Amino acid sequence: MDVNLEIRHLKLIVAIAEEESVTAAAKRLFLTQSALSHQLRDAEDKLGTALFLRLGKRMAPTAAGEKLVDCARRLLGDLREAESQVRQMNGGMHGVIRLSTECYTCYHWLPPVLERFHVRFPKIEVCIDLDGADDPADRVLDGRLDVAVMSSPPPNKSLYLAPLGEDEMVLVMSPRNPLADKRSIRPPDLANQTLLIYPPRAESTLIRKVLEPAGIQPFRVMEIPLTEAIMEMVAAGTGVAFMAHWAAAPYVANGRVAALPLCDSGFHRHWYAVTLNRQPMAAYLKEFLSLLSFDCSKHMRRLSATAAAL
Repeated sequence: MDVNLEIRHLKLIVAIAEEESVTAAAKRLFLTQSALSHQLRDAEDKLGTALFLRLGKRMAPTAAGEKLVDCARRLLGDLREAESQVRQMNGGMHGVIRLSTECYTCYHWLPPVLERFHVRFPKIEVCIDLDGADDPADRVLDGRLDVAVMSSPPPNKSLYLAPLGEDEMVLVMSPRNPLADKRSIRPPDLANQTLLIYPPRAESTLIRKVLEPAGIQPFRVMEIPLTEAIMEMVAAGTGVAFMAHWAAAPYVANGRVAALPLCDSGFHRHWYAVTLNRQPMAAYLKEFLSLLSFDCSKHMRRLSATAAAL
């Protein structure tokens, strides 16, 4: 029997099943909603059966649709892998990995990962999207990024989270600040302090996850995009910052700043490599994620141990 469906049909069927929305699926596939709806009707006409039911605003696969979705995922994955192997046979893989991070301090431990990766895949380009730091998860979801390194990924079943490790965030201040004499800092202690944060303010971990839950309004907030600039202003007594202990460690070591934990238990971030869930993945991207997971966790442990010893 002849095969009636085309690869484009398989891609849209998987996209609708995972997004549960024609609108979201069309956006993911860079199609208009009408074009995607037309292709879906075409697939259903070829098969002689409905593949999805509209339940309110949600698209749910029928029994026939579920069977086709499972098959489509396998076929697309096999095709992606076959294409990758053929490219390797034809003189090596070429490709691009689009990467961004939630926090600029990630670039302190990312270079060793890139160095090891390029030894193995010299023809794969890793493009770092600095603008993606504001909305990395959204950019993964709409196809503008392949990988986002995040500590606060939003709950979304279309995202896959690969653990990378954890680090501790501390309050850093001038040794002359009266708070420097404390053993730890509590949210009310910051009520009269100038806070030095990375922009945008709406994404500040200190404000969103520490001060707002405690009902504390900061006295003054200054947004500064560079870690080095923040640390110089902290050392000068301009304000207090909240950052990774290991990032502040060199300044603590030379006595220019003091670093204290948040409360007695400290504040720890868990980092993840965020990609699209249940998507066929090129061999080089799998290897990049493996290196990212191994190297970053090792690097974070080493940096955290060094910071803790200060």
